[in-house]
Amino acid sequence: MEQSTFLGLRTVVYEVGNLEEAIGWYTQAFGIEPYFNESYYVGFNIRGFELGLMPAEDTGEPKAKNILAYWGVEDVEKEYARLLSLGAKENAPIIDVGGGIRLGSVIDPFGNALGIIYNPIFKSAP
Repeated sequence: MEQSTFLGLRTVVYEVGNLEEAIGWYTQAFGIEPYFNESYYVGFNIRGFELGLMPAEDTGEPKAKNILAYWGVEDVEKEYARLLSLGAKENAPIIDVGGGIRLGSVIDPFGNALGIIYNPIFKSAP
């Protein structure tokens, strides 16, 4: 079998109706300021992976639910509760999927699904 030419996840982009409000929310949620901040795109460097925010008209239509990015955390329950305290809504409760892996997801205030996961196979970055 050939080796994969894919290098791994690099960027997840969320469309938001109010870019300034989303910048504030994600700055609180991830605890860092964006490294790139323009009117057409805002980028956060999350330990080598990019979370991007792009302005888009809020049509009121449900956003795609068939794609969900999971961001690694050390304490799923603590982070889930913290995101809810920041105004996110429950999407999927925290569950244990085996092998010590625990995950869950919330809906951010802009309608995007945000997954969090603890996977003991992947060690935390320094």
